[in-house]
Amino acid sequence: MKRIPALPFLLSLAISLPAFAQPVVSPEVHGDGTVTFRLKAPEAKAVQLHCEGVLRPEMVKDAQGIWSFTTEPLAPDFYVYSFSVDGVHALDPANPLIKYNLLNTESQVHVPGPSSLLWELNDVPHGELHEHFYKSTAAGDNRNFFVYTPPGYQSGSWKRYPTLYLLHGFSDDASAWSTVGRANVILDNLIARKQAVPMVIVMPLGYGNTDILKPGGSHDEKLRRQNLERFQQALLDEVIPQVENSYHVSHDRTSRAIAGLSMGGNESLTTGLNHLDKFAWIGSFSAGGINTNFPVAFPNLNSSANDKIRLLWIGCGKDDQLDAVNKRFCDWLASQNVRYTWVELPGVHSFLVWRRDLGQFLPLLFRK
Repeated sequence: MKRIPALPFLLSLAISLPAFAQPVVSPEVHGDGTVTFRLKAPEAKAVQLHCEGVLRPEMVKDAQGIWSFTTEPLAPDFYVYSFSVDGVHALDPANPLIKYNLLNTESQVHVPGPSSLLWELNDVPHGELHEHFYKSTAAGDNRNFFVYTPPGYQSGSWKRYPTLYLLHGFSDDASAWSTVGRANVILDNLIARKQAVPMVIVMPLGYGNTDILKPGGSHDEKLRRQNLERFQQALLDEVIPQVENSYHVSHDRTSRAIAGLSMGGNESLTTGLNHLDKFAWIGSFSAGGINTNFPVAFPNLNSSANDKIRLLWIGCGKDDQLDAVNKRFCDWLASQNVRYTWVELPGVHSFLVWRRDLGQFLPLLFRK
């Protein structure tokens, strides 16, 4: 997919400092967990900060035209943020750490924490990330997918690994789970602690028709249905065969899992539960876009599925607007006598929740 420079990036260049000026330090993370954000925009009439977990930030301009705000102490994690400069979205020009997004790229800040946190980079053996490109017949475009191989994986080995197909959310791309979700770091740490089985993670592009990203596309029911159908075709007929031909992974359904967040959560449920001949382990984090006509979306799902499903794990943030529909889906599963695990974590629709979802989900996979 061609990436076109966005207005926020151009705005960042426009408001950055001259080469001879003292650079602005932003974000500045203090020892007590507070963070100071700064932006030099002397001509701006109003600058607002938008940051996960920060309420009512009031940025103040000093005599040098630098706007700043210092937060209350933040829990160790990665936080997404951006500025609004006289109503125009802007990245932080002083910060190279970004959350790339097909519709709304933002900056990130890392508030470091103890090594016990799964997303912290620790001195443990690390796996490798591989990027693959191919022409998709199902989607009609050129696309990519990422593959994580665990520590100790050797291309010449005959050992077969289980595989997790891990799906991103709407407006993200195939890199989201590694660059923002820290999936590879989380699994490195879990494997080192012997809390997760060494596995391969495949992170494909989650769109069957990228027109879904155009204005109004996500509200077009026909387009949404086509997007889902073509995505499933790309995953089942293109990505999985490529992975299973190129990597030492098991071809058995009991060694295959699928999980995802938001749009990817819906894709995981729809694909996994309707293809139990392919997947035995299914996870959904804050699923969005679920067809609430559950009998139509899952026509063959009943108690007989319990013999095939090793794990059906459904989670959502307690303050996520999608919490209610995910609970409704769980109620329907219960009415069908389908076993599932429900997990509700504090938080909204954010990687602050999804990193923790993944940290709880991975240790359960391929254990029985």
